[in-house]
Amino acid sequence: MLFVSLAIATLSSGTYGQQVMSLEDIYRMADENSQSMKVYQTAQESASASVKEAKSAFLPDINLSLSGSYIGNATLMDRKFSTHGTTEIHYAIAPYVGQATLGKQDTPHWGNNFAFEASQVLYAGGAISAGVRMAKLGEQMAALDYQKNQQDIRFLLTGYYLDLCKLLNLQEVVSRNIELTQKVLDNMNARFEQGTVLKNDITRYELQLENLQLQLTQLKDAASIINHQLASTLHLPEGSVILPDTMQLKTEGQRLYAGSSVEQHWQEQATQSNIGLHQAQLAANIADQQLKASKAQNVPHIALIAEDHLGGPYTNDLIPVDANTNAWFIGVGIRYNLSSLYKNNHSVRKAKIEVQKANESVALAQEGVENGVQASHVNYMTAFSEVRTQEKSVELAKENYSVICNRYENDLALLTDMLDASNILLSADMGLVNAQINLIYNYYKLKYITHTL
Repeated sequence: MLFVSLAIATLSSGTYGQQVMSLEDIYRMADENSQSMKVYQTAQESASASVKEAKSAFLPDINLSLSGSYIGNATLMDRKFSTHGTTEIHYAIAPYVGQATLGKQDTPHWGNNFAFEASQVLYAGGAISAGVRMAKLGEQMAALDYQKNQQDIRFLLTGYYLDLCKLLNLQEVVSRNIELTQKVLDNMNARFEQGTVLKNDITRYELQLENLQLQLTQLKDAASIINHQLASTLHLPEGSVILPDTMQLKTEGQRLYAGSSVEQHWQEQATQSNIGLHQAQLAANIADQQLKASKAQNVPHIALIAEDHLGGPYTNDLIPVDANTNAWFIGVGIRYNLSSLYKNNHSVRKAKIEVQKANESVALAQEGVENGVQASHVNYMTAFSEVRTQEKSVELAKENYSVICNRYENDLALLTDMLDASNILLSADMGLVNAQINLIYNYYKLKYITHTL
């Protein structure tokens, strides 16, 4: 694994600060600073408010109204709309025939009205309960969205983190090869002075040294880019340098290399923890509640109602009375929307189709997760084989380099053999670094698919 000193030397130029961070530190900082996480957290708060709003439908409705008015004089007309003469008036409250003069009738001009209305739903066919349950399911869905976004960000950061580790490890490999090449070049310069080595041989090794230094520069630049992406995702100050926790990664790699779990373990983890599965199941529950709410429109709604009206003057007679009247009542009201019998059946049919669609989506999600886990586990096991192969390649490349170097010093091998052996060793070392990081990446990809990051 990489040395921290190499990382510091690589990334410290003109930096704001250096922090050695493990993946757990990265995850914690992302939870605290990620703008995306804040958006989903706000969505959770909104969903919680929606639950309270839905529960408020169980509370009674209370209305108060107060008004003042100016009342103009009433005009009395006969059936021919004439305002001249008199007309007979029949009073229902005390039957007799009276005479009323047509024309303007004096009316008390200042009026007031106070009304109190209250109603409490007793039965609504389960519509209110279904609304509350849907709001609670929406709250759970918002929580799952938050967790899903958290897993997505963590996996993204894991990729950045492991890429940075790989680049720094490759820098270490190239740096070792530069040192080795420089030693060989120093030895060749000494032999050149003795006349046992041609200048052309030295030029070839100098060219190889230049290529290695160019590779090192390219790796440093790439590491700088990845570091910037990682720091900006975590909203760290400009110029911050993140140094991977080498001991933690080394321990993780050794633990993974010691053994691997079977696919069934990961399949069970996915069934229990995969957020996509939970969301699909939750969507099916929401569809069920929507069906119940649609069916509730086909039943009568019953409510307890009470009203009180206080107003004046009394103008409901031919002779207005300048006084306040108060009337109240309490009772049970029934409301039934008859048009729902021929309109709402389409809504119910659509809700049933949505329930079927949601259940099919659950099965599809299970199939997708199972396939994803299987493919990732195969790649995970392949990564083990790759590490073992690369370790053997490094071992053989070192032996080959040692043999060729010894033969070259005894004039039993050509310079091209030395260059080939050096390139093979460099390629093997780089392959091992890539294989080790790839193993860790495939492990974390399995954790991402099962949503256990």
